[in-house]
Amino acid sequence: MKSKITPCLWFDHQAEDAARFYTGIFKDSKITAIARYPQEHYGKPPGAVLTVSFELNGHRRTRRQHA
Repeated sequence: MKSKITPCLWFDHQAEDAARFYTGIFKDSKITAIARYPQEHYGKPPGAVLTVSFELNGHRRTRRQHA
């Protein structure tokens, strides 16, 4: 039986870096979108990551940055 990757990932401040790391080590993986705050939001600067959408081994994932 072939196993599938089922990640549960939580990021405090490094969502983009983590997505780049994981997509770099698994084949058939890529970042598909990065949503950023357009303006300051509760202390987060403009351009800070809100969500990162990516595929790991062909499976889609979207993760929200917390904290």
